[in-house]
Amino acid sequence: MKPQILFAHGAGAGSSHPWMQGWKERLSQLGRVTTFDYPYMREGKRAPNRLPRLIEAHREALAEATREGGGPVVLAGKSMGSRVGCHLTLEDALPCPVSALVCFGYPLVGAGKQRKLRDEVLVALRVPVLFIQGTRDKLCPLDELEAVRKRMSAPNALHIVEAGDHSSIVTKTQLRRDDESQADVDARTALAIRAFFEEHL
Repeated sequence: MKPQILFAHGAGAGSSHPWMQGWKERLSQLGRVTTFDYPYMREGKRAPNRLPRLIEAHREALAEATREGGGPVVLAGKSMGSRVGCHLTLEDALPCPVSALVCFGYPLVGAGKQRKLRDEVLVALRVPVLFIQGTRDKLCPLDELEAVRKRMSAPNALHIVEAGDHSSIVTKTQLRRDDESQADVDARTALAIRAFFEEHL
């Protein structure tokens, strides 16, 4: 049975953003995808809700998306949405079991001067997680992520997007050098997600 994928947006753009819609379409080749918006985004506010409210909204979206049952549940998310999904899996009273996580651009360190490492939730995870990270992503230095992965008990994998930014968008220079398009890069990422699902679901 194909997985049910709940796909959460990042801090700066909601579920209708072209990046989210593009990945919703690609993920739809692997399972049934549901997107949603956090409360602040629905209300037209710029600043995200505090973490407890984000987790609560994520839990509500999970309950709604899985109301009719189905295949294994995957929480996928972009940046902030991936972090909130990680926190949600640690909750005791989930609407349904979560089988895996897919993190697009996990925000391991905070932006600006406060570069606090957001690793506690990752170390506490119990379900398999796939990290999709660009080498130019300043919010997730790969050396720091690698150190965290070594301390994680949950099965985890890393798909690296060479010259990719926080959204895994590759520089035009790199694309010309490799004689490929962004669509080729995204297709390769989608294959990595498929392989992760086949191993863990």
